[in-house]
Amino acid sequence: MYFYQRLRDVREDQDKSQNEIAIILGTVRQQYAKYESGQQELPMHHFITLAKYYNVSLDYLAGLTDTPKRLK
Repeated sequence: MYFYQRLRDVREDQDKSQNEIAIILGTVRQQYAKYESGQQELPMHHFITLAKYYNVSLDYLAGLTDTPKRLK
């Protein structure tokens, strides 16, 4: 699984809109949509912000594992 697919899945699982997540990242919805579609790479600092927000490991968010390990 590519990371951008996981971004969408996690966002939808939390019933959040692209706009809500864009605000959390300090960007606009159009930019976040590019991250989710794989048109643009998500910067590492955004990965970290989203991992903390969703309370999941970076491995899970990046699609390296299918087990959503919670952060401590």
